Amino acid sequence: MINGFEHIWEIIDLPTQLTWPMNKNGPVILIEDDADDQFLFEQVFRKLNYPNHVRYFPDGQEALDYLLSTAELPFLILSDINMPRLNGIELREKLHRDAALQLKCIPYLFFSTAASQEMVINAYSLSVQGFFVKQNSLDELEKSIYFIMEYWKRCAAPNNF
Repeated sequence: MINGFEHIWEIIDLPTQLTWPMNKNGPVILIEDDADDQFLFEQVFRKLNYPNHVRYFPDGQEALDYLLSTAELPFLILSDINMPRLNGIELREKLHRDAALQLKCIPYLFFSTAASQEMVINAYSLSVQGFFVKQNSLDELEKSIYFIMEYWKRCAAPNNF
């Protein structure tokens, strides 16, 4: 207790609900510029049959425009790194700096064809929740997507309390 106040938000006059609850049935945002990779992701999501709609964007700028303009609360973001216009790292930086988008607590994960230690360090320094190397087989991609979806569907978010 501080000066008669039980919670810090009472002192600085903030609402108690600072974030939106994680929307576990919201859309999955998939940002992928390669048509073949996008097709593989479509096959996997169709086979796994989650209720989440998958919204595809060919680059980070289109995804950013959508995220800034929609009232819809996505479940999670799966992003490639190397893309035209606005790459995955640049997009993550913009989302990480946007206070309104931070409050939505949307998990952000990278899928990349290649990975280096520097890429992974850069990604995690921007507070991404995962970095995955794209698998060579549809079965392996399916396993990764299954485990990611199940993990986040079971995960308690700070805004669920």
